[in-house]
Amino acid sequence: MIPNPFDYTAPATLDEALKLAGDGSSKILAGGMSLIPLMKLRLAAPENVIDLGRIPGLDQIAESSGIITIGAMATHHAVETSPLIRGKLPLLAETAGNIGDIQVRNMGTLGGSIAHADPAADYPAALVALEARIHLRSTSGERSVEAGDFFLDAFTTAMEPGEIVVGVEIAAEAPSEGYKYEKVPHPASGFPVVGVAVRIGKSVGKIALARIGVTGMASHAFRARDAEQILEKGGSITGAADAVGVGIDANGDLYASADYRRHLARVHAARALTAALSRAS
Repeated sequence: MIPNPFDYTAPATLDEALKLAGDGSSKILAGGMSLIPLMKLRLAAPENVIDLGRIPGLDQIAESSGIITIGAMATHHAVETSPLIRGKLPLLAETAGNIGDIQVRNMGTLGGSIAHADPAADYPAALVALEARIHLRSTSGERSVEAGDFFLDAFTTAMEPGEIVVGVEIAAEAPSEGYKYEKVPHPASGFPVVGVAVRIGKSVGKIALARIGVTGMASHAFRARDAEQILEKGGSITGAADAVGVGIDANGDLYASADYRRHLARVHAARALTAALSRAS
């Protein structure tokens, strides 16, 4: 299909992009993996499209004092293959490698996925488990929001009108941590029917840190805090997995009912926890 008519702008600086975005009638184009199909189906009809692809520096990946900064325009492939991310944030690298196919990973961007906030996106599970901070900027200034507070509902975030996702900050995982991203991919789209991202830290043979992010099950990614507490208090993996999604309204559709999604979340949480624990030292 053909999208509605629109104006296209490719600003050379972030300041220029922010000024254009402030009018409220524009959409930001990053990788275009979500926006372009929506426009072709006429589910989105922006008057203006602002392409961030020519702005230098938005794809940088760097480290300072144990904090990894990843620019919004970093592609999934760059996140997956970056030696810095593979060494310091292996959970995020593993998650990126599970996104779509190689064509999608070469074009899609971290910032685009975050801003789109698809309830079945891969990244949010890892970002909430890693306690990432999302950096936002507008003509009024800049701020950061913890990932757990950023994803509010299906395709709904804490972004204010005129704000642009410019990057994320994540503290490096401890070398002794174990990690795992498990997903049940939809056979047609590759999106997770359910995806579970896990971090495990051990001390004196016990689990001292547990972080569990879940995507696909509900209207937005969430941390399974009850399950985390069970593990940190000495409970079993089975007991923790059974607590995943308790009290959460699960999605249901033609492919997977709400009850089946809850079942998948618990099965794959148990698998992810077992694998992460085996990787922890």
